[in-house]
Amino acid sequence: MPSSFEIILINMYYVYLLKSVKNDFFYIGRTADLKRRFIEHNTGMSMATKNYAPFKLVYYEAYSSQKDAIIRENKLKHHGSVIGHLKKRVSNSY
Repeated sequence: MPSSFEIILINMYYVYLLKSVKNDFFYIGRTADLKRRFIEHNTGMSMATKNYAPFKLVYYEAYSSQKDAIIRENKLKHHGSVIGHLKKRVSNSY
């Protein structure tokens, strides 16, 4: 039986912000495996982002609840002021 620490690491859900290295394209996504998903974006395996690769990972948030991650991703994608505030907060990171 894994320790409770291992269970927490296995069950994390990530909401992330990518910035294209080529232009000013930003992408918001959600995944349970951030490393794998970042590789997919940078190798053209994602239809939504393949024309904008390569990417820099600018920011991510980790949630133990998938539902919380989905809610946060939707807020970032569908409420312009929310993503605007996040971009301001991390403006020195891209």
